Parts: sequence; structure tokens; C-alpha cells
Amino acid sequence: MNILIINSGSSSIKYQLIKMPSKKVICVGAIERIGSTDAISNYKTDANKVEKIYEIASHKAGLERITSLLLDAEIGVIDSTEDIDAIGHRVVHGGAYYTETTLIDEEVKSKIKKLSTLAPLHNPANLLGIVMAEEVFTTATQVVVFDTAYHGTVPVKAKKYALPNELYENDGIQAYGFHGTSHKYVSEIANEYLHKENTKLISIHLGNGCSITAIKDGKSMDHSMGFTPSNGLIMGTRSGDIDHSIIYYMVNTLGYSLDDVNELLNKKSGMLGLTGFNDLRDIEEEASNGNANCILALEMNAYRIRKYIGAYTATMNGLDAIIFTAGIGENSSLMRQLVCKDMDYFNFQLDDSKNDLRSKNVREVNTTDSKVKILVIPTNEELEIAKQVYELLH
Repeated sequence: MNILIINSGSSSIKYQLIKMPSKKVICVGAIERIGSTDAISNYKTDANKVEKIYEIASHKAGLERITSLLLDAEIGVIDSTEDIDAIGHRVVHGGAYYTETTLIDEEVKSKIKKLSTLAPLHNPANLLGIVMAEEVFTTATQVVVFDTAYHGTVPVKAKKYALPNELYENDGIQAYGFHGTSHKYVSEIANEYLHKENTKLISIHLGNGCSITAIKDGKSMDHSMGFTPSNGLIMGTRSGDIDHSIIYYMVNTLGYSLDDVNELLNKKSGMLGLTGFNDLRDIEEEASNGNANCILALEMNAYRIRKYIGAYTATMNGLDAIIFTAGIGENSSLMRQLVCKDMDYFNFQLDDSKNDLRSKNVREVNTTDSKVKILVIPTNEELEIAKQVYELLH
């Protein structure tokens, strides 16, 4: 079964064509900088690798470019759009409506649109990817996997806010959780690695968006993001946890509009607001050169993660392993070092020599006498989506 995975962002489309159930990746690629004259198209198969710059004005044009590559007489991997059996779409927010992988129909699209106010950076682009795919791949079964779905197992005591009950019962105001496909994937890999099913894990997804999840026996039990993907850890441009009274102070005393505050908290805060840099590699380089703001920002970032590790270890009454994943979690030895510093009480010790090594495979970076494993596991959200799509259709 050929399953095309589409992850449509605000200015990008990432994609993979995966043959299931063998999990064979037939091709992988991305269209970046959509809407510009210098959009970048990446396309890779076992035999070919192509990167070119085009003018790609819209998501529709981007998907047409992807289709032309898939069908190309020389480097393509399919003979017809009908060779695609199903398309799996990643959608960030499913609200209280969806806690499982779902076939797409008009009602589903309507709900995704309705939830766009809760994930304005993500859901509109996700929906656009669905609409475009329906137009191009007319015979494929369209399926959606929601980032929030994995966190449907979080108990009410953890997801409900201390607000009047009717806001939870009637209006769906609660913590939903995000990055679900990533946390689910790496936790399953961790259980395989540990040869255990009944585990207590903490999965730390560190990218431009960051989140941390308490996972007990394979199920999400608590998560750092909340009603929207803006809560919890310090992120690339998002503030994470703040005192909500700051919002009223900024509006009523400092003269900000609500729109200004929303943009500031989501697009101008986090590591960017603290350092002036959005890319962690730049921040680490500046910190190594003595930039005080960058040094402090890294320490703040790690401190916030450690607070959540402590809280989640307490709520699960134990811990078998912590998992670092996503771009920063997998590649930044410095962030792992800062997070794991002075955590003797929690019975885990980082091995600096192991931590400095690079690998695309699962690896331990803890010392041999560490009672808690410290694992680095590359995430693969596209494969996880493909697995869920295949399971739904069989």
C-alpha cells in the first residue's frame, strides 16, 4: 500500500511516500518558502537527490510541483496519481472532537477550520494541504492524524483547568496537548529498546516548538502544552508558561492591543525574545563567545525542562527513562548536558563522551551505573502517521 504523508505548514509542505506495511520509504522531500520567488524544492529517493529553487506562489503550486516529481519520467516513483492508495495528513489541533485517526469528510474539514482559532499557525495550513490533495489525488483515501489525539488518555485531573465547570463541559476549555505523533512514536521505540511495555517515561520534544510528556505504560498521562500549543517549555518564538496577569498588565497599563500581545507571545518571545536569535545553533555559538543573554537563555530553557521532569517523575511515582527527540533534542549535546546537570537525586547520570557522539539510531547517553536511562531517539512523525493510516484502513 502506497501512503503519501503530507505535513503542510504555513510556508512549507513536507512529504514522504511510504510503502506499508514494509515501512519502506520510497521518497522524501519538502517545499520550503512557499509564496516566494526563491522557494526550495527538495526531493530524494534511493537513486536520486534533487534540490532546486523555483517560484512557488501557493500551496497548490507546491503540491503540483511535488506531484510532477513523483510522476517524472526519469526520477519519479509512480506512473499515475492513482498509484497513491491513501494520503495521511498531519493536523495539529483536533480539539475534543477527535481522539483517533479519522477518515476525512466535509464534517471533519469543517471542524478543522473551526479549531483554527486555537492553532492559528498550524490548522489553516493543514486544512489547505487536505483541500489541495483532494483535488490532485482524486482516488486516494484521505486520512487525518491529529497531534492532540495521543493525549486523549490524559486524565481529567491533569487536563482540566480550575475554571468554572461550564467552560470545560460546554466550551471545551481544557489542556489538549500536542506533538502527539512524535511522543507516541519515540515512546514505542523506547519500550522496544528497553524490552518492557510497562514503563514510566518522560519524552522531551525539542525543536522550534517544544513539549514534554509523561508517559505511563504507553499512554500519555500529562503534557506541558495546553489549550493551544503555546504553553509549557520555552520555545523558539513562543514564551511557554507565563503568569496570565501579564497579559492584562500589557493591555491595560502598557497600551498593547490583544492582537499585539498574541503576536508577541507566539512570534516574538521564547529564545528569540531572550537573545535576538531564533536558531539554537546561533544561540549556542553566541553563548560560547560569552554572550550573556544567550548563556542565560540556555540556562532558563534547561531549568524549565528540569522542573517538568521533577513534576512528572512525582506524578508517575517513578521514572525508567527520559527521551530527547526532535531537531534540538537529537542534535544539541549542550542542551542535553544542561538539562541533565545536577540531577543525581533522580538517579540519572549523563556520560559526556557518549553525549558528544552523533547517530541516527537509538542510543543511550547515560553512564553504566545510571538507574534511569537517558535515551536519544530520532523522531519520525511521517512513519508514525503512515502506521496509523495503514491500521485504520486494514
